[in-house]
Amino acid sequence: MKAGFVVSWLRLCVVVGLSCLLLAGCGVNSGVGKTLRVATEPAFPPFEFRGQGGELQGFSIDLMNAIATAASFKVDFQSLPFDGIIPALQAKTVDAAISSITITQERAKTIAFSRPYFKAGLAIAIRADNQAITNFDSLKNKKIAVQLGTTGAEKAKSVPGVQIRSFDSAPLALQELANGNVDAVINDAPVTLYAINTGNLKGIKVVQQLLTEEFYGIATAKNSPNLALINNGLDKVLKKGTYSQIYQKWFKAEPPSLPTKSPFENQAGAGLSGISASINVIVQAFPVLLLGALVTLQLTIFSVVLGMIGGSLIGIVRLSRIAPVRWAARAYVDFFRGTPLLVQIFMIYFGLPAIAQQLGFTFNFDRLTAGVVALSLNSAAYIAEVVRAGIQSIEVGQTEAAQSLGLSPLQTMRLVIFPQAIRRMIPPLGNEFISLLKDTSLVAIIGFEELFRKGQLIVAENYRAFEIYAAVALVYLCLTLLSSQAFSRIEVWMNPIKRYKKQN
Repeated sequence: MKAGFVVSWLRLCVVVGLSCLLLAGCGVNSGVGKTLRVATEPAFPPFEFRGQGGELQGFSIDLMNAIATAASFKVDFQSLPFDGIIPALQAKTVDAAISSITITQERAKTIAFSRPYFKAGLAIAIRADNQAITNFDSLKNKKIAVQLGTTGAEKAKSVPGVQIRSFDSAPLALQELANGNVDAVINDAPVTLYAINTGNLKGIKVVQQLLTEEFYGIATAKNSPNLALINNGLDKVLKKGTYSQIYQKWFKAEPPSLPTKSPFENQAGAGLSGISASINVIVQAFPVLLLGALVTLQLTIFSVVLGMIGGSLIGIVRLSRIAPVRWAARAYVDFFRGTPLLVQIFMIYFGLPAIAQQLGFTFNFDRLTAGVVALSLNSAAYIAEVVRAGIQSIEVGQTEAAQSLGLSPLQTMRLVIFPQAIRRMIPPLGNEFISLLKDTSLVAIIGFEELFRKGQLIVAENYRAFEIYAAVALVYLCLTLLSSQAFSRIEVWMNPIKRYKKQN
């Protein structure tokens, strides 16, 4: 009986021991089979960018893949604009983010960071022929381009009398400098040096590196279980020497020593929650958004007036009996209606000055001028079709009656056809005005601070994406509703029958 008891006891010990080993294995490899959605902005070489074949590559990409291998999980990279990464982490639409995100005290109140994985700093970039800017103090009263939502953008705010132009990515800010539209760019030193050393940017130099000492961290949502998994993988990559290999691959140097913990590891949350807090955020943002709305209206009115003039002429030319002239007008309409407005804005603001420099002369666009030109050219193509359809909708008998009265073709168009056609054009012209009003948000891509860009700048400071963008949408809705009512009144006023019925 004693022997049987001993055997049973030994069996129980073996079972308990195996169970403990299995549990320990699960605790160490809690990421086995797990896939993390990792956000990145592939427009920040050499850290995150797309290669010639479209594949993601860069220091951060290689490092994240190495961390995933070490911690036994998989990575699903998702491309997001930099200013949308933190809101995505807050909403938990992504599990983590590796996009050269500098660890700051303000950000640490909203999201959690891994231990630092890169030591960096800000650099001042200027044109090679600029002798006036030699250090940070000489940036006073200058025009500076920055990437939206970055520490460079925050640093630029401390310059007295500065004019800041914010762009969605670092390459756009550097291109703005190359085109001569700004005096300097404050950006991460490794990125700027990489762009200069690879020859992608010519005529640019760095005058002062490492204005600050900063560290990049992998970001997750607050209290995310993935943070421990990522830190575990990063620790292994650092200890095994894999990190050093990746660093030497991209920077041809030995990596500096890194802290073992985030400098702002246990920051308390921002303290804003609940409906009352959301309302407070919106109320505080409204004055700034209303200023942006005035700029949006200014941009829309300028563009629609010029678009009406150009569109009317092109619409009439579309009806010309001279074939080459008619074909040229058709080509214009097809091009501007068949290509995205965003591409047209890039071509006009960034493309034309770059081509001019290649041809040996300087040509720059003011942002307002570039925005108005792009929107006007695009709007003219749509208005041209409205005008053409409106003119063709008038019965042929009207033209014949005018000719029988001895009117010339120009008098017939001016006195008979066009006054009748304009009444039929009002509804589609109203639709075009409203579409143009909303399309002005695309001009934000060149740093023009209209309504949408004002909202982006606020979100970059307080990370309250839902409340701010809801307020932006509300302002746009008010503008479109007012515009719709205005065109309805114009339609009634220009129609004698409707006007008579309304008066009686």
